[in-house]
Amino acid sequence: MTGSIEHENILRAAGWLMLGITAGLGLDLCAKEILETYSLNQFVLLRSSFAIAILLAIAPRFGGYDALRTRKIGWHVLRSFLAVGAMYGFFYGVANMPLVNALTLGYTAPLIVTALAAIILGDKVGWRRWTSVIVGFIGVLIMLRPGSGELSLAAVAVLVAALCYATQAITARKLSGTESTLSLSFYVVVAPMIVAALLISRDQWVTPDVTGWVLIVGAALCSVGAWIGFVNGYR
Repeated sequence: MTGSIEHENILRAAGWLMLGITAGLGLDLCAKEILETYSLNQFVLLRSSFAIAILLAIAPRFGGYDALRTRKIGWHVLRSFLAVGAMYGFFYGVANMPLVNALTLGYTAPLIVTALAAIILGDKVGWRRWTSVIVGFIGVLIMLRPGSGELSLAAVAVLVAALCYATQAITARKLSGTESTLSLSFYVVVAPMIVAALLISRDQWVTPDVTGWVLIVGAALCSVGAWIGFVNGYR
């Protein structure tokens, strides 16, 4: 019985993670197109605003608005700082380097999650997984070629974003016993919106056309799907 329950949990987690990955890729594609025309601050501000509206609209399906209540304010503040670093770092990279390169570097996050899970959560990580982590980071070094003079600020920004995202994933796992999916997804969207609102200047604002609004709303929908998928998967 225990084995079948464990197997079911793994399948459910995999399903949620696949949702998160698929939605995340949709977000990346929308972001790459949006950032060709609009500033990073405007993108973060509008994407986060729409994402908050969507999360509030679907709140009744995830425990209602009471699910936003928390006694873990300090943890949510930490996750909010990590969210700002992850969002700005990754999308700065997307705007300033080929998307395939940004995605390749961004997907170092699962490697970092594996390492942090062993160090922080005490999860058992066998030699096969450690080997995969080491080989993965060797691949990153080959791609970055440190010392060649080709290491760009955009690449460093994406790697910092991957570290921030991985730490968020670990905190989501740590808080999963007491915090709702809604609260773990909501506050990490609010913080980047506030930062973007404070940083954006008048000359950075370009009124979106119809295509721009469609892409921005699409990015918001994908971001909500990504957060719900990843949070439930790591839970």
